[in-house]
Formats: sequence, structure tokens, C-alpha cells
Amino acid sequence: MKLPSTATIWLLIVTAVVSILAGFSDAAIGAMAFVPARVSGLLAIPGAVPAVLTPLSATLIHGGLLHLGFNMLMLAWCGLAVERILGRAGTLTIYAVSAYAAMLAQWLADPQGVAPVIGASGAISGLIGAYALSFGRARRISDNPRTNRWINIVWLAISWAVLQVMVGWVAGQQGLLLATPAHVGGFLAGLLMQRPLLLWRYRKA
Repeated sequence: MKLPSTATIWLLIVTAVVSILAGFSDAAIGAMAFVPARVSGLLAIPGAVPAVLTPLSATLIHGGLLHLGFNMLMLAWCGLAVERILGRAGTLTIYAVSAYAAMLAQWLADPQGVAPVIGASGAISGLIGAYALSFGRARRISDNPRTNRWINIVWLAISWAVLQVMVGWVAGQQGLLLATPAHVGGFLAGLLMQRPLLLWRYRKA
């Protein structure tokens, strides 16, 4: 039996297996979720994953099969495409850094929050950002390609942020409860890392 060779498929398999084995239970959420108040030193949860690791452990648990299924669909769709451009190392780097960027944004929005934040959507948002830059085309606003690129980045960031707020509004909940800051933070990380990782991968070309 040949094992998967892509980082994206491994991420998908590990995330799905851990989420299902955890049973979407309150115990797993309590032990592995990111909780802003823990990072702020305002809350202690005995037996939980160390707070510094929860941006990663939180990506491995989900609120149900629908939550898991949608995230894995987006991971496969964007992750495989990004991996073809940036390689395994670049994809894993974006995923991990975006997970931390997502939770940093969530913490900055509500450092005293006690609601657990779970799911891989923050990390996947980083892959979506890298996907948008890798396969989109910046409009020619000026004669300077670098300026056009930054305009495109800003435009994508604003569009994504507005989309996340609208999703929260349509769902009838506050965006904060839907981890809107985390989605925006992860997306920004992916946008900002795509070019450096692309240049690093092809530095000897």
C-alpha cells in the first residue's frame, strides 16, 4: 500500500482521525481548544494541552461532522493547489503559522474570552489566502508591479474580512463567536507568506 506523498493529504487524514476519535466531545474540546483567557493567564484548565500549543491542537478537533467535513473539503481544495506551487514545506509552514496568527487575532479581539475556539478554519484560511494570490491575477492599477501586488493583497484582505463579518451576520451570531478574527488573522498570514515562500522555493531556479 502506497502512503500519501502530499502534506495536505496527511494533514487531512490526521485531522479527520483525531476529530472522529475525540468524538466531538466536551472533554476533548476542554483539553485541546484555544481559550484566550488561558493565554492571558486568567484561566487554568487542569490536564489541558499547554496553552502555547493550543493554536495547533485546536485544529485537530471540530464541533461535529458538518464542521469537520466542510473544513476538510476546503483543506483539500486549496491545500493541494497551494502545495503544487509552494511544495510540502511551504504548505506546512503556512498552515502552522496561520494557525498561530489566527489565534493571535482571536486573542487580541478578546483577551479575556473563555469561549473555546476549535477547528482548522484559521489555518485553512491561510491556505486560502495563499491560493488567492497564487491563482489570482492582480489588476493593473499602476505601472509598478509591486504596487499592484500590494493593492491586490489589501483588496483580498478587506474582501475576506467583510465576507467573514457577513457570514456571522447571516448566521444570526456575533462575528466574534464565529471566530471571525481568527479567520481574518489566518488569511492575512497566508497572504503575507505566499510570496516569500514562493521565492524561497525557487531561489536556485
